[in-house]
Amino acid sequence: MDKIVIEGGHRLKGKVGVSGAKNAALPAMAASLLASGTSTISNVPDLADIQTMGKLLSHVGAEVKNGKRTLKINSDKVGKLDAPYDLVRKMRASVLVLGPLLARFGSARVSLPGGCAIGARPIDRHLKALEAMGADIKLEGGYVEATAKKLHGAEITFSDVTVTGTENIIMAAALAEGTTILKNAAREPEVVDLATLLNRMGGRIEGAGSDSITIVGVDQLRGCEHAIIPDRIEAGTFLIAACMTGGEVVVEGVTASLLPSVLEKLEEAGATIIPGKDFIKIIGPKRVRNVDVATNPFPGFATDFQAQFMALMALADGTSQITENIFENRFMHVAELKRMGADITLEGNRAIVRGVEKLLSAPIMATDLRASASLVLAALVAEGVTEIHRVYHIDRGYEHIEKKFRKLGARVRRAKVKY
Repeated sequence: MDKIVIEGGHRLKGKVGVSGAKNAALPAMAASLLASGTSTISNVPDLADIQTMGKLLSHVGAEVKNGKRTLKINSDKVGKLDAPYDLVRKMRASVLVLGPLLARFGSARVSLPGGCAIGARPIDRHLKALEAMGADIKLEGGYVEATAKKLHGAEITFSDVTVTGTENIIMAAALAEGTTILKNAAREPEVVDLATLLNRMGGRIEGAGSDSITIVGVDQLRGCEHAIIPDRIEAGTFLIAACMTGGEVVVEGVTASLLPSVLEKLEEAGATIIPGKDFIKIIGPKRVRNVDVATNPFPGFATDFQAQFMALMALADGTSQITENIFENRFMHVAELKRMGADITLEGNRAIVRGVEKLLSAPIMATDLRASASLVLAALVAEGVTEIHRVYHIDRGYEHIEKKFRKLGARVRRAKVKY
């Protein structure tokens, strides 16, 4: 097992590139199950979650060939229409195979993902939508068993915004008979990227990026070539890190349109933001100002930035309020930040963050993906040397994070934990 060791106190400066978005690559991989022939997906990040999805696709019978940041997936020989618990438990996004398997092959047996470190994240909205499209859904032995001779179009209104639910139903509707209209749909860039991919396969999808998406089902989809969009969460993490260290960093391969709320809040905190055609430059202030944030679906402030922004506000000149509106248990990084000297009080779904002059090194432990990132950021500015344990969480969503931070001047290395 690895740990990340960071010597804090070094200003970040330079350029860093952004990898492809994990949260776009995973649904794209699932979408390959809908198409005949080979789908070639490029700009795929080298991450643990990508490997898990590849194993799941191979399990159901797809042929998955790995290249340099490229996947070639052929689903013509898919025949095992189940997603077992051993794979789904490692990554909740595995549930994204439900819609494609059901739509193309008429049957799917997918393990219920169960609980999650940051909250329950139920899939009942996925299942209700599929039932409205004519699927027969049974829950037996911890599995969703879904069958349908042929899905049909329906008008579906999600009770709450759900990204994976929107993606699952877009994929299912792509091969359904008739027209499906999704109301209160997720507007995230990753949803738009999925719709773009499906349209390249021969799909008929309009409205992605708005809260109303129309999908006209087609008889067949064909494999295509598609490049994954940049990872906006990774980009935002580097921007927040630069702001924390008073640095000057150019994040390459990303556009400001992917990060509207984060850039707005960073400017409020005192950073100078200079957007370009395919880059964002940030110059951090001597000390950040206190800023209140509340997480909301896109284009609001993403829950995946909440932990990193809390680390930033831990050093702010004043008191901030951070409200988590998406997940009920996404404050597990608070205890570790407090070990480093942060002054944070929790009141329900709100954190009161009183900025301190400095953070101090301490042995700390990651609890989930974005919490891991917040601890790395805190360690970059803390006095002394910080050891972060259980970093397998961060490897699920950040590609070679220690190498990228070293490129910016951070003193960070990965080491084996000795027992």
